[in-house]
Amino acid sequence: MNTTLITAVVLYLVATLGLGVWAGTRIKNTSDFAVAGRSLPLIMVVTTTFATWFGAETVMGIPAKFVQGGLNSVVEDPFGAGACLILVGIFFAAKLYRLNLLTIGDYYRDRYGKGIEIFCSLAIILSYLGWVAAQITALGLVFSVLTNGAMPETVGMIVGTLAVLVYVVAGGFLAVAITDFIQMIVLVIGLSFIAWFSADLAGGVAPVIAMAAKADLWKFLPPPTFTDIAFFIGAAVTIMFGSIPQQDVYQRVMSAKNAPTARAGAIIGGASYILFAFVPMFIVACAVIVMGQSALDIARNDYQRLLPTFVLTRMPLAMQILFFGALLSAIKSTSSATLLAPSTSFVENILKHLRPGMSDRQRLFAMRCSIVVFAAVVLSYAIAMKGTPIYELVSSAYQVTLVGAFVPLVAGLYWKRASTQGAVLSLVAGIGTWLLFFPQVTNLGAHFPGQLAGLVAAFAGMALGSLTPQVMRQPAGAV
Repeated sequence: MNTTLITAVVLYLVATLGLGVWAGTRIKNTSDFAVAGRSLPLIMVVTTTFATWFGAETVMGIPAKFVQGGLNSVVEDPFGAGACLILVGIFFAAKLYRLNLLTIGDYYRDRYGKGIEIFCSLAIILSYLGWVAAQITALGLVFSVLTNGAMPETVGMIVGTLAVLVYVVAGGFLAVAITDFIQMIVLVIGLSFIAWFSADLAGGVAPVIAMAAKADLWKFLPPPTFTDIAFFIGAAVTIMFGSIPQQDVYQRVMSAKNAPTARAGAIIGGASYILFAFVPMFIVACAVIVMGQSALDIARNDYQRLLPTFVLTRMPLAMQILFFGALLSAIKSTSSATLLAPSTSFVENILKHLRPGMSDRQRLFAMRCSIVVFAAVVLSYAIAMKGTPIYELVSSAYQVTLVGAFVPLVAGLYWKRASTQGAVLSLVAGIGTWLLFFPQVTNLGAHFPGQLAGLVAAFAGMALGSLTPQVMRQPAGAV
């Protein structure tokens, strides 16, 4: 056990906690807590957007899947995830910003009514279980690796959750944005140095590129068969579209100081995420050259440990400190954002209907309480799901919002004839079709991706539900 490394990590955690608590002294109302008072400049919108996506799966999940299956195996993330932010910037940011709403659920209420608001908000809240659980799982793994197994992963999950919980409860989104800004500097510098050192260990960049080409890792498109293409598209749209109706994305749009900043921040953040996600992929490719077959064995059997093992066994202390600082920055930035988002949605879009008339102070207190409760639920879920790969936890999280909340959002913004009846039928058709493809129900999911089938059904439901009543109301002979 390296006490110097552990001490450096503990000091870094304490520093971020102190920063979050300080940010809490500036929180005056729910707007400050939920969207930082709509005051953030472009650089902070970019860093907090980038930070939310750059989590445990980007550092430990994506690289190992890349060396196993090439670019084709990571189409969902980072390509789909980064494209999501770019699409948000181009098509959604300015429109949503001008509505001046606190949550994405508020949009569903104003456009379709309370029923759709509550249902979509529940779908959004549930979708965060897998994403936050992935970050908590990674925290447990990091603390276990750091202590050479002296701290069990379950205990590490609890310690990591508490560390994030303190500054999120104290400072809300303002604390998240400020710590994201610091953590992204640590992450970019740390991983850049690790990549440079890894290339030196591997004999330079050229051997790494040659190894990737020889192993056919640059292959992106699937085999030209219907099933392979369908699953490729299904994987691509899961996060690309499923993340658009998410509260954490909406918070970043609404936290900007104006609409152009919201648009540019999302586009730059998404493009930066795709580009920088190649850095940990490059590091793991270096690990394959340096460690040989043992690296591929770890990638096959427990891929989440590949990068930490490479750093701990082949790099000096300074690089280890940089790596674990960067890794914790990635995990903490994502987990803090994904703890805050569902809690805000619950208070604003569900609890307010159960307890109408709450004052702003009561709502702020309720948000903080709901963060604690949600953290406890997610921690329990993460412990129960221990052993599930981080990448799979994240990728499965977005399917429910893809088949449920995405179509009502995009139709409501871009199709004037979209109606409440259409939204209801879209939800029923989308989620119902998706559930039909579960392996516990039928074997259809083996031949076609259920989330893609659900998305198509959701669009059909919106069109049918919106157009049929309008056509029936037209007088006979009307065109």
